[in-house]
Amino acid sequence: MPEVNLLTKLPKPKKRDVNARATAKNEEVIRVSRQYGFEYFDGPREYGYGGYRYDGRWVPVAEDMVKHFDLKPGDRVLDVGCAKGFLVKDFMKACPGLEAFGLDVSRYALMNCEPEVIGRLHLGNAMELPFPDNAFKAVISLNTIHNLDRDKCIIALKEIQRVSGGRAFVTVDSYRTPEERQLFLDWVLTAHYHEYPDGWIKTFNEAGYTGDYNWTIVQ
Repeated sequence: MPEVNLLTKLPKPKKRDVNARATAKNEEVIRVSRQYGFEYFDGPREYGYGGYRYDGRWVPVAEDMVKHFDLKPGDRVLDVGCAKGFLVKDFMKACPGLEAFGLDVSRYALMNCEPEVIGRLHLGNAMELPFPDNAFKAVISLNTIHNLDRDKCIIALKEIQRVSGGRAFVTVDSYRTPEERQLFLDWVLTAHYHEYPDGWIKTFNEAGYTGDYNWTIVQ
């Protein structure tokens, strides 16, 4: 279960306006954000992305993932928490013939997905992946399972392990210092469970998860 960063080729994000988010955030904003509808993806920034649009940034990331998992045409890969299917689309660009699929809880995201992935995205949740054991050569889940509470995180990790056989990569919200933790708390909208890395590793072990992992840290 190695710590690996497969997202090094993502463009550096713009500096977050953490103070503006913390000022705007309240129980109603959090409630609306956790519905993962229009407001979260394409509404005002205080509810989430402030506009979630395809720009091709995932192509080099998909290429690195294809190499890391030795994916070939005909292999199946699943993105758990796929949103509008940007990574699914870019997997197919990175490796023509790769059978890429996604799953997300957001009907809004799936109804507004990229045209190339229509029919490849499933409506569902990470705790009940509707696929047989070892169905995929690799499973990816980026910034998704922390939106569940700890017990449900463990269920989701077990499901990812089941359908991937441990050939997986997950990223989750974390922090390394008290200062990073406070930044995270000021910024977070949707995460139900978050921990220092050591706490996450205990959770991975409890779930029997043997895949790769890395952290999303607010800076």
